[in-house]
Amino acid sequence: MIALEPAHLVFNAEGTPCSEQFSEVYHSADGGHAQARHVFLGGNDLPARWRGRKRFVILETGFGLGLNLLATWLEWLNDDQRCVELHFVSFEKYPLRIGDLARAHAAWPEFGRIAEALRNQWPVLSPGVHRLELAQRRIILTLGFGDALQLLPEFEMPVDAFYLDGFSPAKNPEMWSGALCRSLARLAVPGATLATWSVAGTVRRALSAANFVVEKRPGFASKRQMLVGRYDCQAMPVMWNGKPNG
Repeated sequence: MIALEPAHLVFNAEGTPCSEQFSEVYHSADGGHAQARHVFLGGNDLPARWRGRKRFVILETGFGLGLNLLATWLEWLNDDQRCVELHFVSFEKYPLRIGDLARAHAAWPEFGRIAEALRNQWPVLSPGVHRLELAQRRIILTLGFGDALQLLPEFEMPVDAFYLDGFSPAKNPEMWSGALCRSLARLAVPGATLATWSVAGTVRRALSAANFVVEKRPGFASKRQMLVGRYDCQAMPVMWNGKPNG
């Protein structure tokens, strides 16, 4: 079994949490919670799309600080028309130790109770899949600790929405590769949506080649654009200079 390396959490001069492994911030300096709401919830038209559903499934490609989960959990709690069950699947190659999670979560007092509930069930940092039952078993968090490309074949759960939140394509290209996008498409239900802060051409082309129809939208704060998409198994990749282009 390959040993699991925990994340090395540091804070930059502005106080934004960063990954020492990737020399990259975990979220925008303009606000992590607001970014999660704008990019991932807003980009997937949530909470509207889960309303009235018995079950709704979200898959995330980088758990990080758990920020997107907490933002989604809080939105779900505050929605009177929320789905009966929310399944949140997330992958993390370098998970945080519980003490570092607590340090990061202290920046968002609005998550206080639910962040503590998450940390109370935080698993031992061992490779593989860990299942956490939250919110009286109505939110099921499935955490895959390890390489997402190796873990994704184990999953068969149909996915309604994707949060693509790995570190930047320049620093962590495997999390934005064509192979990963095809693995996501295998799980996508017809009309499944995705959102990400990245608008890199390599990302758009990989998603388009996997039958996600993508478009740019206004980004969060100082970032001019973000990307949203919808899975269409009948879609033909858009061609540009002989290459698929989103």
